[in-house]
Amino acid sequence: MGRTGRGLAAALLTVALLASTGCAGSDGLDGDLVDDWRPMAAPGPFVPPAGVCQVADFADVVTLAAFAPVDCGVPHRLEVAHVGTFPPAVTAPPAVDSAAMREAFATCDTRASQYVGDEWRVGRLRLGVALPSKPAWAAGARWYRCDLTELDTVEQAARTVLRSGSLRDALKGASPLRLGCHDAQTARQLGVQRLVPVDCAKAHDAEFAGVWKAPDRPYPGKPADWAPVYTGCRSALARYAGLPVDDYLRFRTDVVVRPPAPTRWKVGDRGVRCYLWLSDRTVTRSLKGAGPAALPIRSR
Repeated sequence: MGRTGRGLAAALLTVALLASTGCAGSDGLDGDLVDDWRPMAAPGPFVPPAGVCQVADFADVVTLAAFAPVDCGVPHRLEVAHVGTFPPAVTAPPAVDSAAMREAFATCDTRASQYVGDEWRVGRLRLGVALPSKPAWAAGARWYRCDLTELDTVEQAARTVLRSGSLRDALKGASPLRLGCHDAQTARQLGVQRLVPVDCAKAHDAEFAGVWKAPDRPYPGKPADWAPVYTGCRSALARYAGLPVDDYLRFRTDVVVRPPAPTRWKVGDRGVRCYLWLSDRTVTRSLKGAGPAALPIRSR
């Protein structure tokens, strides 16, 4: 055996002796190949990721079988803005008007606006909170999902838009999603029945003015209950148009309010969309920041 062969044999013998005696070498090896590994985490219930899209429309309950995410660049109907977690005390699907569900909606409300870059209600968007299925709850799922969808209108007959492209930062600047000028379609003694979007450069008589957050009170029932809602929207309108909030504000312009549906009110949605309405004339420009000169006090 040559010198090289004898050296290799000696090295192999040394390794064998160290392994058989369990002696620790200078590199910290102790002969046990697994005692320094972290144990693998136990398998847990499925949790959907945020920032993904899906072709299927919004559903209150999400099942693993129905979860089919797609790239947001392809046509889709829904985008997940955030996924939150219920506290451990919530062991069953919470009721719509429960404290747990209201807290979940409040978190989704904030996170959705952060996701799109502005208050999500200033756009043609709808926010929904989806929960795991009952079998998932039984398996330990405690998540809730904040889902955003684009609508063709925010009026009562709204339909989901099959869109391409993510909603992330979609409202950070100018956007076709933003609510703007409208044509108010009225019915005798019933007021404004429908608001139809139009280009602000064309004749119109209504314009989106902002969102007023109503206090945590029961859904308005009697006519008197609606008075604070109209007052709140008038304050939003005044900020938008650059008008003083005084006793003359109601003589400068009318207002249209679009509150959440009663079922959404139960879950804690208090965002009321407010519109400036010129019941006596039309204009061909936006009235944002226009001031008292553009909206003078009307004598009748």
